[in-house]
Amino acid sequence: MTDGSAPAAGATAAGPAPVASLDRAAQGTNTTPPSWRGGWRQGLAYGSLGLPLAFVALPLYVVLPNHYATAFGIPLATLGTLLLAARLLDAVVDPWIGHAVDRWFAAGLRRIAMAGVLAAVVLALGFRGLFFPLVESPQALLWWCGVVLATTYLAYSVLSVIHQAWGARLGGDEAQRARIVSWREALALVGVLVASVLPSVAGLQASTLTFAVLLAGALVASVWAPHPTATQPLTTASSVPARHTTGPAQTLKNASPWASRDFRRLLAVYLLNGIASAVPATLVLFFIRDRLQAPAYEPLFLASYFAAGALSMPLWVRLVQHLGLARAWLAGMVLAVAAFAWAALLGAGDVAAFTAVCVASGVALGADLALPGAMLAGVIQRAGHAGQLEGRYFGWWNFATKLNLALAAGIALPLLAAFGYQPGGRDEQALQALTIAYCLLPCALKLGAAALLHLLWIQGETR
Repeated sequence: MTDGSAPAAGATAAGPAPVASLDRAAQGTNTTPPSWRGGWRQGLAYGSLGLPLAFVALPLYVVLPNHYATAFGIPLATLGTLLLAARLLDAVVDPWIGHAVDRWFAAGLRRIAMAGVLAAVVLALGFRGLFFPLVESPQALLWWCGVVLATTYLAYSVLSVIHQAWGARLGGDEAQRARIVSWREALALVGVLVASVLPSVAGLQASTLTFAVLLAGALVASVWAPHPTATQPLTTASSVPARHTTGPAQTLKNASPWASRDFRRLLAVYLLNGIASAVPATLVLFFIRDRLQAPAYEPLFLASYFAAGALSMPLWVRLVQHLGLARAWLAGMVLAVAAFAWAALLGAGDVAAFTAVCVASGVALGADLALPGAMLAGVIQRAGHAGQLEGRYFGWWNFATKLNLALAAGIALPLLAAFGYQPGGRDEQALQALTIAYCLLPCALKLGAAALLHLLWIQGETR
C-alpha cells in the first residue's frame, strides 16, 4: 500500500522537541530531568507532534500539484520538475541537518527548543503560503512555489530529525524503544487519516488553519514530554561500551554513523524493505482503479490500511517483549508477503477481499513503522554514541527513507511502461504486468529484506 517510512509518500512522521520542558531543563535547576516512564500521558506528550507533521505531508505530496495545475494553470511537466528538485534538495541536506541537530543538543536544550519552535513557525507559514500565494503571474508563481516549497521541506526535515533524535535519546531496552517509536508513528497515522479526508470535505482554507491549531496543540502537549539524558560534549569519547568501534583515537566530534557496522547492516535491510513498501505505494491507485475497477472504494481501502497500522502498534510492542525487535520485524515482513501474495489473485470487483488485504498489510505496516527506528536507537547505544550523535544517525536514516521512494518510482513505473501499461487501460497483458509490479515484485523484495535481516542481524545475535 504505502511506504511505512512516511505518511503519504513515505514521509516518516516527526515534530519539534518538547519545547516547554526543554526550557525548564535549560534553566539548570534539575540535573536529573525525568525520563521515559511510559503511560498515555508521556506517550501522547512525546508522540503528539507526529500527528500534525503527518497531516501536513499528505497535502504537499498529493493536493499541491493538482491545486497549482487547476487553480493557476501551471503545466504538469513544469510542476513535476519543480517538485522533484525541491524533494532532492530536501533529501540531500538531511545528513547535514542531522549534524546540526547534534550540535544544538550539545549547546544545550534551550538551543534545541529554539530551533524546534522556529522550524514549526516556518513550516506553518510555508504550508499556508504554498496554497495561498501572495503573487499572481505564472513566472512569479513558479518562483514562489519553488522557494516556499524548499523552505517548507527543510523546516519539516529539521523537525523530523529533532523529534526522532529526541526519542532515541530517551534510551531504554528493546521494548521501551519500541513503545516510544510506536507512539510517534501511531499518531502520525492518525494524521494521515485526517489529512486524507479534510481537504476534500472542508477545503484548503480550513485545512491550513487546522494544521496550525494541531501544531500549536502538540507544542502545548510537549510540556509533559519526557527529557532525554544529559548531553555530553562532542569533543570527548563516550564511556559506553561499543560493540563495533572505529579506533581509540577517534573522537565523537569527528565520528560518523558509517563507522558502525551495525548501522551499515541495518540500513541495508531498511533500504531493501523500504523499496518493497514504496513500490505498492506508487502503484496502489492504479491497481484499485484499473485491476479492481473500484475507484469509489479508495477511501475505504486507504482508511482500513492506515487504521490497521495504527491499531496494531501495541501488538507489535507486546511481541517485541517475547521475540525481540529483529524477530518481531521479521514476522511483520512475513505477514506482508502473505497478504500481498494473495492480492495477486484478485480481479475486478473483489472489494471485500482487497479490504482484507489492506487490513492484513496495515498490521504489517505497524511493524515497519515501530521496529526499525527502535533498532536504530539500539545501534546508537551499542556504538557508544547515545546522547551524542542521534541527529547524524537519523539524518542519514531520513535520507534513506526518501531514497526509497525515488528508487521505487524508478523501478516500478518504467517496468510498467515497458509492458505496455497505461492508466485507464483494460488490456489484459498490461493489467497482468500491473499485478506483478504491485503484488509480486514487492513480495520478492520483501523476502530479500527478510533474508538479509536474518543473515546480517538475527544470526549475529545467536552466535
